[in-house]
Amino acid sequence: MTKRHITYLAGAAVLCGSLLGAAPASAAHRVHWVHPGESIQKAVNAAEPGDTVVVMAGTYRESVKVTTPGLTLRGVGPQTVLKPAKKVKAGKAKAGKAKAAAQKSCAEMGNGICVVGTKKQPVEDVTITGMTVTGFSRIGVMAVGAANLNVHGVAAVKNGQWGIAEERSVHSTYRDNVARDNGDAGLFLANSVTAEKGATDTHGTVVERNLLQGNRIGVTVRRLRNLTVAGNSVTGNCAGVFVVGDENKPKAGNITVAENQVVKNNKYCKKTARLAFLQGTGIVLTGTEKTLVTHNTVTGNTGRSPLSGGVVIFKSFVGTTSDKNQVTDNKLSGNGPADLINQEATKHGNAFKGNTCKKSKPAGLC
Repeated sequence: MTKRHITYLAGAAVLCGSLLGAAPASAAHRVHWVHPGESIQKAVNAAEPGDTVVVMAGTYRESVKVTTPGLTLRGVGPQTVLKPAKKVKAGKAKAGKAKAAAQKSCAEMGNGICVVGTKKQPVEDVTITGMTVTGFSRIGVMAVGAANLNVHGVAAVKNGQWGIAEERSVHSTYRDNVARDNGDAGLFLANSVTAEKGATDTHGTVVERNLLQGNRIGVTVRRLRNLTVAGNSVTGNCAGVFVVGDENKPKAGNITVAENQVVKNNKYCKKTARLAFLQGTGIVLTGTEKTLVTHNTVTGNTGRSPLSGGVVIFKSFVGTTSDKNQVTDNKLSGNGPADLINQEATKHGNAFKGNTCKKSKPAGLC
């Protein structure tokens, strides 16, 4: 972890302390305190919209489901640790598979914190901050059907699938988090995890100033539009940043990837049913349109995967083209097989301008 990100998490704790020491909450917005040995879920269930649940330093073995709009779930920093319960009871649902899955608790799904709304009524204005979520078999923090979600100062570490993830959500902010050593993406954002359908508009979701380290992929943005990934430190993963579309319409795009430090993502990850093995990948665009990759520093990403290289416009495995993307004013060095790679035909209008680099495929992009 860099000093910068340690400072972020420590700062979150200091900020928390200063807020808690301020004037007492009004009757309309109460503070619910949780101490070691007490239940976070019980406090969350008792909270009303606009309330804050403060979880003191300690280790809590449970999963937490949030459905209350306007709720703030606040730890006091990295010392507030959420881990799986030692044993999760199996659900008793006997209905069809889809219904049975819907009836499972957050813990039964293998997740740490679940922020859950519905298609007709998203859960709005939830904040998760100031804690470590670690060791869950699937996802550290998962949001489904959320609007205006704010996740900051959270460390998602060594979870089996994704560190922090969302689907069917809009206008989220992920800032100053650490996602490290998770089984797949540190941060994963998608229109839908299960359904094959066109990209959806996030209405300005922001992924900013996070440390993404030692994961399979640092950040994955899948089948989304209108989103910014900026100012993140992405290092030591198998791949840095993936922006992914598919054959459905509308296509993924209108995304900005800017001012990130994407360095030495050279960990090896074996192939999956969907994807070739990964190693040495900086930033990849595949099946996307009108995406801007600008002012990033991309260095030392080297490998022999079909997706290896600094900034790669990759010809999709499902045959979807990448169109009218712009790769501008990036600083690239020491990436292999090349700093810039464009696998698309020139007719698709992808532009490379103002980049500082030494080698490209085809030649002439630097």
